[in-house]
Amino acid sequence: MPQSLLEQLRNYTTVVSDTGDFEAIEKFRPTDATTNPSLITTAAQMPQYQPIVDEVLKEARNELGEGASDKAVANLAFQRLAIAFGRKILAIVPGRVSTEVDARLSYDTEKTLEQARSIIAQYDQAGIDRKHVLIKIASTWQGIKAAEILEKEGIHCNLTLLFGVHQAVACAEAGVTLISPFVGRILDWYKKDTGKDYQGADDPGVQSVTKIYNYYKHFGYKTQVMGASFRNIGEIKELAGSDLLTISPHLLGELESTQETLPRKLDPEKAKSMNIDRIPMDEAIFEKMHDEDRMAHDKLKEGIEGFSEALLKLENLLADRLAKLEQRTPATV
Repeated sequence: MPQSLLEQLRNYTTVVSDTGDFEAIEKFRPTDATTNPSLITTAAQMPQYQPIVDEVLKEARNELGEGASDKAVANLAFQRLAIAFGRKILAIVPGRVSTEVDARLSYDTEKTLEQARSIIAQYDQAGIDRKHVLIKIASTWQGIKAAEILEKEGIHCNLTLLFGVHQAVACAEAGVTLISPFVGRILDWYKKDTGKDYQGADDPGVQSVTKIYNYYKHFGYKTQVMGASFRNIGEIKELAGSDLLTISPHLLGELESTQETLPRKLDPEKAKSMNIDRIPMDEAIFEKMHDEDRMAHDKLKEGIEGFSEALLKLENLLADRLAKLEQRTPATV
């Protein structure tokens, strides 16, 4: 029987699951898993995960005491919830889980460092080796600088909301472990901006990740490329060979049920022989390139705002859940 696209993809690329749903992770058995505020918010509302949410809320209440407001307890709980999900995910996958720093801190290096260290300390306390954890940080200049410091401390980072080559170059120069260029969101922007549809290798998101991958391999950077945010399996097929790809359960299912030949599209050896110019990078160059790249500028801003809104929604959900929980069991919470 011919192999599925998913089986063939695993020959070239580390397959990562992009979800907070443990059942989906168990079904597809990826090597790694990623989450983000939107995915955690969605998972936290699923009935089967309410016991995890309730346990985190109880722990936060006990830590802060009866005098703390529901809002303060919910705020602490939301920080702990992503780690609780991360620990559960690591009981399923053999590799790494990505846990995200609060998107509202994306332009503050010091506060990003503080929260990243707090996240890794909680994983340390749970007995989880740091090699299994990636701290997700938005690819602002301030976020990249925080990641550079964290990497030197042995804390591995996944730089997310990455749309432009300037962000990718800055991340590589900073020595981050992994970047997550957002393929589908790039496509969304170009479709809206031009009114055109794009397929296969013409997809602007595919072209962006291909360019970044070839740049990294040509110059021998250790930073790995993990394509993210896919809209269809055509994008995934065009990026077969990327170091990693993080894929939603829906598209993993489509790959698993499709049987056709999957050629490798990205190859480190081919990239080494390409004629590629090195891009110098510092803060001034980064900001200039960012201002000139309308797509990257728009999508980074939009992504940070979207994740921030998801976090606010999650905090409100947790506050409501806490109030109901304490009404039911006032003596034990």
